[in-house]
Parts: sequence; C-alpha cells; structure tokens
Amino acid sequence: MTDDRLRLYVAHGDAVLDLTPDRLIVAGYTARDERAVAEHIAELQAIGVPPPASVPAFYDLDPALLSTDAVVAVDGTHTSGEVEPVLVRHHGEYYLAVGSDHTDRDLERTSIADSKAACPKPIGQLVIPLGTDVSAAAWDGMTASSSVDELPYQNGDLATLRPPDDLLERLTGTLGEIDGVLVVFCGTFPLLTGEFVHGSYWRLHLSCADGTTLTHSYEIKQRSQ
Repeated sequence: MTDDRLRLYVAHGDAVLDLTPDRLIVAGYTARDERAVAEHIAELQAIGVPPPASVPAFYDLDPALLSTDAVVAVDGTHTSGEVEPVLVRHHGEYYLAVGSDHTDRDLERTSIADSKAACPKPIGQLVIPLGTDVSAAAWDGMTASSSVDELPYQNGDLATLRPPDDLLERLTGTLGEIDGVLVVFCGTFPLLTGEFVHGSYWRLHLSCADGTTLTHSYEIKQRSQ
C-alpha cells in the first residue's frame, strides 16, 4: 500500500477497505443550535481566533494528513485533538468512523485553515457501514467522548450536531459536487473544562445506537525528536 492509502475494517463482517482518499474536508461550527454557534464564535474572537467565512465552515485539506497510526508527528508544541464522527464515502457507499481533528492552537489565532493543515488527522480503522443514504443513520442515538493523558476531555451527543445528510448538502452548496473517495470530519463538542489541553496521549470513543463502539488511541511526538 502507498503511504496515502488507508486500510479500514468494516464492522459486523470481514470486509476490508483499502482506499486512497481524494478529498479530506474538515467541517467546523456544525452544532444545530445556531445561537450557541454564534456565541462560540464570539468567544473565540475574544481570544484572537478569526471568525469563519461560512457557518458551517468547510476546510479542504490534504488527504495525506489522514493517519491510522498509533503515533503521529507534529511540529508545534501547543496542539490538541478533538473527537469527531467521520464520514467516509467509497464507491458510493458511506461508512462511519471516529477521528480527531488535531490542530495547532498557536496557528489558530491567525488562520484556522492553516492550524488544521499543520497537523495529522488521526482516524480509527473500524468503520460502520451506512449504505448510500446517510439520512437513515441513527445519528441521534450516538454519543462521543475523548480523553487526554487519561483525563476526560469531551463528552457529547451527536444529536447536538447537524445530521449527516444536512451537513453533506451544505458542504456541496459551499464546495460544489465532490467526486471520488471522500472523508468528512463532521464537527465536535465543547471541552469539559473549557480550556485546550496540549497533552500527549489521546483516546477517542464513538458509541453507536446498535451497541458498537468505535475507538482510536494515538500519541503525539515532536518531529524534532
């Protein structure tokens, strides 16, 4: 396999997906509560983070940032992850994974797009098949959580995020139709402490309505090490 290829394992069977993503889109500000989104944007502006060009915002990143590795390298010393549901489209079929929008928080003060492009995007290898119609996904029955260095960091319900069909429609309206293998990070949840933690070891969980739990763990290291 090439370095850019992902190997994913489909739950509830023995199917394996070997794919090379053509596009990676990270969605931001995807909460359903538009008033809460506006308040969050104002809070970020107060600490120097520029507002997005659109809501939701869509960041078109290099698919080579995706990684299923247990250890990933970063350049900055102030980076942190965020648990997210992730949609993977392959040959017209959608799959659900769990991932982390790892971000450089120093760069975020000047450019959100650059801050996201500066870090790898870890993703778990186990995926759940959703079929061709994501509107049928039991989105509102799912929960997600993360921890950093074994301490709880996030805990949220996917019901607070825009459903996948709505998000994909808005994505297409903003970026146009996208062909090929597509990976979309669908947004995240508030931090339990309200403050970023620049830790080393991250654990992600996404609990699905059918009892399946998607997990991924990864450690970060500085490239200079």
